Amino acid sequence: MSQIHVLDDATINKIAAGEVVERPASVIKELIENAMDAGATRIEVEIMAGGTSFMRVTDNGKGMSMEDAKLAILRHATSKIQTAGDLTTVGTLGFRGEALPTIASVSRFTMLTRRNGDDLGTRVDICGGKAPEIQETGCHIGTTIKVEDLFFNTPARKKFLRTNHTEASKINDFIVKLALSRPDIAFHFINNNKVSVVTPGSGNLYDAIRAVYGEAVADSLLALQLEGENIRISGYITKPSMLKSGRSWQTYIVNSRIIQNRAIAKAVDNAYKSLIPKSGFPLAVLDIEVPQRTIDVNVHPQKSEMKFEDESLVFRAVYKAVLDAIRPASDRALGEIAAVVEKPKVHYEMEPMRFVPASQPADTVPPARPEASGMPAERPAPGTIYETVHRLSGETASMSFAEAQAARQNERQIHYSADVHTRQVADPAEPVMKQHPDERSDGRQLDGVIMPIGQVDLTYIIAQDARGLYIIDQHAAHERILFDKFSAMADGIPSQQLLVHQVLTFDRKEAALIGENNALFASLGFHMEPAGELDYRLTEVPADVPVSEAEDVIREILSGLGDMHAATAAEIRQHGLATTACRAAIKAGEELSLRQMQILLEELAHTKFPYTCPHGRPTILKFSSGELAKMFKRTGFGF
Repeated sequence: MSQIHVLDDATINKIAAGEVVERPASVIKELIENAMDAGATRIEVEIMAGGTSFMRVTDNGKGMSMEDAKLAILRHATSKIQTAGDLTTVGTLGFRGEALPTIASVSRFTMLTRRNGDDLGTRVDICGGKAPEIQETGCHIGTTIKVEDLFFNTPARKKFLRTNHTEASKINDFIVKLALSRPDIAFHFINNNKVSVVTPGSGNLYDAIRAVYGEAVADSLLALQLEGENIRISGYITKPSMLKSGRSWQTYIVNSRIIQNRAIAKAVDNAYKSLIPKSGFPLAVLDIEVPQRTIDVNVHPQKSEMKFEDESLVFRAVYKAVLDAIRPASDRALGEIAAVVEKPKVHYEMEPMRFVPASQPADTVPPARPEASGMPAERPAPGTIYETVHRLSGETASMSFAEAQAARQNERQIHYSADVHTRQVADPAEPVMKQHPDERSDGRQLDGVIMPIGQVDLTYIIAQDARGLYIIDQHAAHERILFDKFSAMADGIPSQQLLVHQVLTFDRKEAALIGENNALFASLGFHMEPAGELDYRLTEVPADVPVSEAEDVIREILSGLGDMHAATAAEIRQHGLATTACRAAIKAGEELSLRQMQILLEELAHTKFPYTCPHGRPTILKFSSGELAKMFKRTGFGF
C-alpha cells in the first residue's frame, strides 16, 4: 500500500486557510478587496466579538449570477486571470481564487448576491467546508457575505486569537488603510453596534484622512507630489510636530494595493531624520504608481508584501517627495518648525572633578560630618528624585570625591553584588543589594560606597566603589525608581490640576479605549472628561509627569492597550505605570551634577529590581577590578 496519498479538498482548504485566514482581520481584508474589485462605491462592514462570532461585508458592486456564484466557491476559481502570463500585469487586488473557499472551510459561511437586471439573487450556505447549499433568493444588488463562528472546526487555531478588543482593533486598522487607498469608496464600519469608521467616498484623500483621524491631524497635513519617468507619488504627510510612537498610522499604497515595505519606511525616516526625535513617527499616506510589469504581487500569501524590479528607485523617489514636502518655503517657515521640534535642554554647572589618589584607599578616608560637607544629614524621601534633580540644577558639586565618599560613611550604604559578569546584568531575582552592612550573608557582598565620577555622552553615569567600576544608564535607572514609586501607590498616583485644561482629540478607536479604561487613566493620575464625540478635556496629570509630556504618555498607553493579548487588569495597570515612568524619567542628554548623580544612585539602591528598567533593559553594568585587569592584559604582572 502506498504511503503517499492525495489530500481531499476539505483538508487542502483548511491548510490553505492557515496562509490566507490568519485572523478575523484577514477575512475582512479579503472580502473588502473582492468588493472593491467588483466596482463597489459603498462598503459596509459589521462585526461582533472582534469578528470571532459574526462578520458581515455588504457592497453595492456588480454582483454575480448563480452560475458564477457556484464557481466562486471553488478553489482556484477566479475571473481576474486566465494564464500564468497574466500574473505580470494583474491589477486587481484578489486573483488567487482562494479567499472564499478557504474562509468557508473554517466558518459558517453565507453569501447573497444579485446582478443588476436579475429578478432574484443567489444564496450560498457552507458549513465548515461541507457541500454547499445553493438556492435562489431575494436580495439587493451587489454582494453580502456573512462569516459566523470563525475557526469553530479548528479549535487549535482559535486558541491563538487575541482578545476580542485586539482583534477588533486589527480589523479597524485594515479598514482604515483600505479606506485611505480608495477615497472614492464610502466605508462604514460598525463594531458591536457602534460606528467606528465612516468615510465620505468623495474621492478626495484629504477628506478621507480627516474623517478617519480628525481635524487636528488634518490641520497638520502637508501635501506631496512627485512625477518621474517610471514612478508617480502623491499623498500627505504631517508636520514634524504631529507624531505618534508607532508606524500604525503610516499607509503605503502601490498601484492601489496596501503593502508593507522597509525601503519606503526607511526613506520616510531618513527625510525626517533631523527634524523629529528617534521615538516618533509622522503620519504618512503615500500613493505610489509604477508600471505593473515592474512589480511582483505574488510573493506573499496575503499579498501584504511586494517585490520591486528597482527598489532603489522607489527609495530615492519617496525620499525626495517627502523631503520636498517638509522643506520650508522660506527661512521664516524653517524657524517655525525648529521652534516646534526643538525641546529645551536642561543644563547644569559641573565643577572639574577631583579623584582619590591611588595610594589612598577609599575605606581609610576619615569620616566627616554631612553638614560640614554641604550634604543633607538625612537621605531624601523616597520618590522625590525628579523634583530633587531639577531643583538642584543650580547647585555645584563643591566637595571633592574623597570628602563626598567619607561623608556617606555615616549614611545608608549601597551594596552591589560582586557576582556580576563583565558587560552583563545581574539576575534581578537575586537579592544583590543590601541596605545595611550587617545584612551581608557571604563574602561576595561589597561594603564600599558607590560614588559617582561623572557622565559619558550626558547619558551614562560612571561610578566606582573600592573594588570596581559601574556604568549606569541614567534614564533607565530613573525609570525603575519612578515605576517602583508608582507601583507602591495602590490608591492611585497623585495628580496636579491644570490651570488651563487641554482638549485632546482622538480617533474613534482611541476614544473608545479611553471610555473603556477611564478608571485606569484616573488611577495613573490622568483625569479626562468627555468634551465631544472624539474630544476629551484633560484636567489633571500625574505630579511627576511634565505637562508637555502628558498627551504623549496618554497616546503611548492607548497604543499599548491595543496590542495587549488577553491582558488582566493588573497587566494593563503595569503597562500604564511603565509608560508613565518612562516619559517622566530623566532623559538622555540631560546634564547632572555629582550631587544629582549621587541621589539617583541612592534612590536606585532602594528599589526591588535595580538592575533592569520596567521594560527589561539593563540599568547597571559592573566591571570588577579583576575584570578590568584582564581587559588591560595585566594578569600575571606584578605592577
